[in-house]
Amino acid sequence: MAAPQTSDDTKDREKSRRIGALRELWPFLRPYRALMVAAILALMLTASVSLILPMAVRRVIDNFGTSDAALLDKYFAAALAIAALLALGTGLRYALVTRLGERVVADIRKAVFDRVIGMSPAYFETIMTGEVLSRVTTDTTLILSVIGSSISVALRNVLLLVGGLALMMVTSAKLTGLVLLIVPAVVVPILVLGRRLRALSRENQDWIAASSGSASEALTSVQTVQAFTNEGPTRAAFADVTEKSYDVARRRVTTRAVMTVIVIFLVFSGVVGVLWIGANDVRADAMSAGALVQFVIYAVLVAGAVGALSEIWGELQRAAGATERLVELLQAEDAVTDPAEPLPVPAPVRGAITFEGVSLHYPSRPDDPALDGVDLDIAPGETVALVGPSGAGKTSIVQLILRFYDPTEGRVTLDGVDLARMRRQDFRAHMALVPQDPVIFAASARENIRFGRPDASDAQVEAAARAAAAHEFIMALPQGYDTQVGERGAMLSGGQKQRVAIARAILRDAPVLLLDEATSALDAESERAVQAAVDDLARTRTTIVVAHRLATVKKADRIIVMDHGRIVAQGTHDALVAEDGLYARLARLQFTDGIAAQ
Repeated sequence: MAAPQTSDDTKDREKSRRIGALRELWPFLRPYRALMVAAILALMLTASVSLILPMAVRRVIDNFGTSDAALLDKYFAAALAIAALLALGTGLRYALVTRLGERVVADIRKAVFDRVIGMSPAYFETIMTGEVLSRVTTDTTLILSVIGSSISVALRNVLLLVGGLALMMVTSAKLTGLVLLIVPAVVVPILVLGRRLRALSRENQDWIAASSGSASEALTSVQTVQAFTNEGPTRAAFADVTEKSYDVARRRVTTRAVMTVIVIFLVFSGVVGVLWIGANDVRADAMSAGALVQFVIYAVLVAGAVGALSEIWGELQRAAGATERLVELLQAEDAVTDPAEPLPVPAPVRGAITFEGVSLHYPSRPDDPALDGVDLDIAPGETVALVGPSGAGKTSIVQLILRFYDPTEGRVTLDGVDLARMRRQDFRAHMALVPQDPVIFAASARENIRFGRPDASDAQVEAAARAAAAHEFIMALPQGYDTQVGERGAMLSGGQKQRVAIARAILRDAPVLLLDEATSALDAESERAVQAAVDDLARTRTTIVVAHRLATVKKADRIIVMDHGRIVAQGTHDALVAEDGLYARLARLQFTDGIAAQ
């Protein structure tokens, strides 16, 4: 497992990160300004009541010797009322702030997912899916902690700090001046250790993301891992990443603990010293016992506020890092984007597809062209088969038709309109895809087929399944069409998954049909049944078939032979065999070897 990114770019981000990164959360907070104001008012109420309470205590202490029992009772009743108000305000603050945090984090998760789900496949060549999931879950959990707790607690402690210092000054300017002498000694370790804590927080989050990515990759490939008896190395790789994450977390926790110890010790040592001086002033009748107790309570509030702020500082720094990581997703540049002023899709879509001098270099292989100067005209309703050795560029043709990537050179058009001039959703709505590795969702068989056309009726779903030779095996499932097929279609065989994917494409009833090795996982009988359905479907629409098994494309209107990203020949099956070129060699290998094997 590779270590988290340590490029100069990452280092710059670590150095530049500040608490100010939390400002990026404002667009998500803005819609809930009323809730924020209510939470701040509740917070101010609790802080104010906390600052009033020491005054009531002073009154009680200074009047212990009074003969007026009714007055003393009033002071105790007032103290009790203040305590009740404090409890009510605290509960209200918690409810409002927690609700705000949950609402904002839910919005952030939706915004990040909405952004990522629309990113082109080129984006996912440079980032692991597990890391994206880590950011959506772990990082948003950190932000929830900050919005739902830390920021509220921080603001409350800032109010207590400022208000407490002001009231300490009113109570005793002399003792307050002595307390303030401690402040520089407290601030220095916060600044020094805070920088170290910030760097460790970012590194910790990077390792957590790496750990999540490692686990996601292994679990989604669990059959391959087990088939090659690689459980041991896979466990070791995950354990290594997890231990490195723990090591960084341990250093982060240790740094934060040391900072907390130093700050709290300095603060409370100062309070003890000031209390000793105040006790001598009481003995000398320079101040009353009640005033000293009031001052001590304020000093404790201030000291507690400083200690709490030193702890919250670390949480805010971690949240700042998490915010940056989420903002990176929200602001990520996509290589494939919709035009600012899109052209409408031609109506009706006839299905004419043209490649004009198209070359393609994948981002992960910039020096190795997947397509090299391809010119291709596909007429409406024509069935075109793409054949050739692995890596010849066949699937790249399909990728460009769906505009998962943009050509490095040239352009691809649908009915004469450049795909890059239309919204991707608009023209993809007129295309149906059956990929080589069909995607089956953790839903029912019916829902998987209906994914091709969400508004289709049950009768239409079943008709599509019959056409794809999928009806019989679906009816044999425990609950028929309503059977949950498991994550990635765990209950289905490879051939069954492919037939469900074909039924999905049939149900979509799009004018352009893209078949990428659509029958590669089928047995001979199922292949014949599905091939007949595909042939019927292809008669009324433009069909592009990617195939290694030449027997499945003999009836195509035209066969395009590709090699090393170029079109090297095209024609009918018989014509290409007669040319005795690459296609003829492939045909001899498949048909002659197949006969010999029998």
